[in-house]
Amino acid sequence: MALIPIYWWNKEVRNFKISQDSFRKQPWANGVILLGCVALAMLLANLPFTKEIYHNFLHTELTIHVASPDGFIDWFFPKDMTMEKFINDILMVVFFFTVGLEIKREVVCGELSSFKKAILPVIAAVGGVVMPAVIFTLINHGTEASSGWGIPTATDIAFAVGILSILGDKVPVSLKVFLTALAIADDLIAILVVALFYGGNINLPLLAIAIVVIMFVALMKKLGEKRLGYYFVPAIIVWVLFYYSGIHATMSGVVMAMLIPMEARYNKAKFHRRAKILWDGLLEAEEVHTYEEFPNGPERHHLRRLSSLTKKTIPPSYRLEHKLNPIVNFAIMPIFALANAGVEITDPSYFNIFKAIDPVLGSVGLGIFLGLVLGKPLGITLASWAAIKLKVGAMPSRATWPMLFAVACLGGIGFTMSIFVDTLSFAGPEIAPEVTQHLRDAGKIAILLGSLTAGVLGSLLITIVDSIQKKF
Repeated sequence: MALIPIYWWNKEVRNFKISQDSFRKQPWANGVILLGCVALAMLLANLPFTKEIYHNFLHTELTIHVASPDGFIDWFFPKDMTMEKFINDILMVVFFFTVGLEIKREVVCGELSSFKKAILPVIAAVGGVVMPAVIFTLINHGTEASSGWGIPTATDIAFAVGILSILGDKVPVSLKVFLTALAIADDLIAILVVALFYGGNINLPLLAIAIVVIMFVALMKKLGEKRLGYYFVPAIIVWVLFYYSGIHATMSGVVMAMLIPMEARYNKAKFHRRAKILWDGLLEAEEVHTYEEFPNGPERHHLRRLSSLTKKTIPPSYRLEHKLNPIVNFAIMPIFALANAGVEITDPSYFNIFKAIDPVLGSVGLGIFLGLVLGKPLGITLASWAAIKLKVGAMPSRATWPMLFAVACLGGIGFTMSIFVDTLSFAGPEIAPEVTQHLRDAGKIAILLGSLTAGVLGSLLITIVDSIQKKF
């Protein structure tokens, strides 16, 4: 009888693990967790008994200080590192590295692997970047907020694809593929925007050293090196060089992702040949040691070699992407949301995004909101229309213009990349620190409101268009 509670407990633990695994596999799971982290961050930043702890924690110094009694060594690394910078400059490197692996996979063998597949979503992504940037610039030209034009240009693939999965068969599969490919192309453009426009003053000697290291890694890859361990140390060196050279450190993740081999150590023929040898050895060991419990010593040896063989037959980039995706989706992105979505509402006007445009500060909230809610769907739809009319691209199968516009509205969900660009914007010696913080906080609120509006609007339009099309 004493075993019954233990059995019941083990059964409950197993059921919990199964439900946890099934939850993680849902395409909307990441979005749900991110929403929860946003709500928690807002509470922590505004409740009177938590806001001081929250902000103090984010500004906790993590710098390593190396010094000597005689004063000859006095070295800090990394420079001015805080918990917030650790999240944005180190943890987000892993996020950008994973995004780089996904983009590389799609370009090599996915939805962007051929001109015919890639051209329409890529053109649509360009339109979805240009139009929000134009709207933001028209509103904020000549003001302190003008440098934030890159904020409303990004699409959050986790939220957009998650909503599409919830809507089920209301959206044609071709349009789901279209939005996914568009979001991937959008990520690539956003990465270029960050690299070109939101870095610091460039230290050319350090950048030159970084390029030499990158060329060395590219040569190593060209010579056929497929062991991931050999790419780890150069990745850290490139990150350090980028961090101190003025290029945003997260770009090192994208660069190194492009250098990870997509070719496996063993091809199909070699795998089959070696697998047959190992399998025959396993069967022979089983026949010789029939009296022993499975697996015995020789069998364990063959099973370990089989495991190693299958691992080496999967390309390194796929293995890394598979391992990193859950870490990024369920750890790094929620941590990023917790650290960056917590805006202390010192000014209620943050929520009044339609207030009069200030001649000095502009209106970062209005520019971001209209950029996401209006600019994104208009840019995506107009660019797609031009590509199709010029016969450069083809309309996705079973898609209509009303449904394409409705799906394009989901492109206005900016969230992760938009918040990341917001944390880089409005900096400079000519802008006072308190003004920078005000603009960034107002920008984050506008991102949340704009993304929420875009998600709700897109979902409603898709439902309405689907119901009308089914009637006729």
